[in-house]
Amino acid sequence: MPLVDMRDMLQHAYQNNYAIGGFGLVSLDFLEAIIMAAECCRSPVIINLSQPLFGEYDFRLILPAVERAAQLAKVPVAIHFDHAKQHESIVQAINLGCNSVMLDVSSEAFTVNIAQTSRATEIAHASGAAIEGMLGFVGGTEGENAINHLGEIIYTSAEEAKVYVNRTKVDCLAVSIGTVHGRQSNRAKLDFKRLKRINDELGIPLVLHGGSGLIEDQYHKLILNGVAKINCYTELSDIAAATIRSNVQTRAKKGYIETMHDVKNNLLEQVSLCMHHWGSAGRAAEVLIQCRAWQPVEQIIAYNVEERYLQHIDTFIERSRETLCAIPGVRQVFAGWALIASDQYHLCWRIQFATTDASKNFQTHAEYLAFIDQLARISEPDKINITFAATSVEPNPRIEEIRISPAQHI
Repeated sequence: MPLVDMRDMLQHAYQNNYAIGGFGLVSLDFLEAIIMAAECCRSPVIINLSQPLFGEYDFRLILPAVERAAQLAKVPVAIHFDHAKQHESIVQAINLGCNSVMLDVSSEAFTVNIAQTSRATEIAHASGAAIEGMLGFVGGTEGENAINHLGEIIYTSAEEAKVYVNRTKVDCLAVSIGTVHGRQSNRAKLDFKRLKRINDELGIPLVLHGGSGLIEDQYHKLILNGVAKINCYTELSDIAAATIRSNVQTRAKKGYIETMHDVKNNLLEQVSLCMHHWGSAGRAAEVLIQCRAWQPVEQIIAYNVEERYLQHIDTFIERSRETLCAIPGVRQVFAGWALIASDQYHLCWRIQFATTDASKNFQTHAEYLAFIDQLARISEPDKINITFAATSVEPNPRIEEIRISPAQHI
């Protein structure tokens, strides 16, 4: 099953009164456990990659594994970039493979939050990605991630939430109603009346941060009042740590593999339990029918360079590659020469986009237009520009071919 659009996934959950887990990870053991649990439960699932945890792993190295696992999964999967701190991080996350993002400026003033999140929405939607907003402040003083979210809880206002969503155009909203990030020392007191007012005002999927450690009855009430995504990491982290500590005690002088014994199985068990508690188990098939696939697109530009410009072409290629790669939704830019010389098309550009939306945004982007203008000056008149949709998703992709005359731009 392909990667799917998280907006469609959460809409289905919201409309059918269940929630999908956004499970955080720090290693391949977590990744495999989450995917295996989702397949065993026939549940849609969201993989959360949280920027505050990047000190524990290299985001650029682990994301290709996450994306590949999602592509091979037998259930619908979305990849979410959580708690981004800068707009540049959002662009990088989308370009590396995430199809949903969140900019965490919830600690800023209301007007600043709106302005910053609105800009993030423009970036995400131009690339075809979903965006999660956050209003209010989910505090926390314990746990690996909680140290980045210190402070008193600031509850989400229903009135402010309506203004916020209308102005920012976010697809889902993380709310503060009494949960905390990290470990909870006692049972959280959740403001369900506040949650109901928010849900009545907005009518969009709501997200719960600090979802570890609640009881089943609380989860049930949360879902009935609009929560369609529940984030979970601390509970999984504690289970993995407890398993390792036990192995160290009982498997003295053993190697790494023995020390990690049963970590994956114990994580799988907990993720499966969450999926059953939150109602996503057994929903995979119907979710897939309702969801748009996350469909990659590639553009091919083939041409010849006029002989007088050949000595400058390498500089042009390197500079252009760097510029184009920074445009939101551009996954990869390749430029290369034909291995076998022929009369036509010695040089080729292959540009990979996250989605069709990203490709359309690219065609009107100022940096791309500048690139095309310069390309027209140094190349011979006849060129080919073809855009392809992935055949694994669309059996008969529409192919657009444009041959350029001397008076035209690509």
